[in-house]
Amino acid sequence: MANQPLPSDLVLALKALRDWLEDAKVPYSIIGGVAVSLIAQPRATQDIDALAWLDSEHWQALVDAGPSHGYTPRINDPVEFARRSRVLLVRHEPSGISADVSFGALPFEQEAIARAATCIIGGMSLKVSTAEDLVIMKAVAGRPRDLADIESILNTNSQIDADRIRYWVRQFAAALDRPAMLDGVERQLQNRERQ
Repeated sequence: MANQPLPSDLVLALKALRDWLEDAKVPYSIIGGVAVSLIAQPRATQDIDALAWLDSEHWQALVDAGPSHGYTPRINDPVEFARRSRVLLVRHEPSGISADVSFGALPFEQEAIARAATCIIGGMSLKVSTAEDLVIMKAVAGRPRDLADIESILNTNSQIDADRIRYWVRQFAAALDRPAMLDGVERQLQNRERQ
């Protein structure tokens, strides 16, 4: 996996997040803009997004362990917010960088965490979602930035499992009743295949 340079404060926050999750024995993978920067082309990002697999009964213990790694909640009652949204909003105090830790619940999310690749950045190993799984997550999010990220990922990763992408995007498009999601990804995959 590519080893793209990241700002030192972001590397510091990533190391602390990795240590926090690994110390708590929480399977995880880095997703979002940081992951795109690591596996495709560097891009500006102000925060860290991670996907984690942890039963809700352990969320409070994870929050309680955060300060020893420099992570504190960004809101009051973060566990209650996580129960509603499945997202834990925290900040790495030494760097000021925010992190959103999404708690997976779907088979795809559990699979994406298990498939995460190891990336070496700033002398540390970090679990980062694969190119295919990032494309799938970005397709579901569907914002203009996500569509640009898909293009970047597809253009910079020559070995990509298009069948996996098509399968999972088809599943999400059907579940969310968003057929255009599949159409958009299919166009991007076909453009890549023609190059």
